[in-house]
Amino acid sequence: MDRFIKVYSQGIVNVMEIWVDNVTGVNYLFRSSSEAGGLTPLLDQEGKPVVTHFGVGEMKEFRNKKGF
Repeated sequence: MDRFIKVYSQGIVNVMEIWVDNVTGVNYLFRSSSEAGGLTPLLDQEGKPVVTHFGVGEMKEFRNKKGF
């Protein structure tokens, strides 16, 4: 099983993606443009990390539906 799962992707040259840590459930925002990029935890309005919890098998099913 992969540790990080891509759940959202936007753009080709200027890329923005959301990745979920399959162990902790923490969401990360990845942004790249040309030769530069960065990764940071995705935060809610209160400044706390966004956490997504998937049950056994749900993450694989989600990935198949999204085409990742």
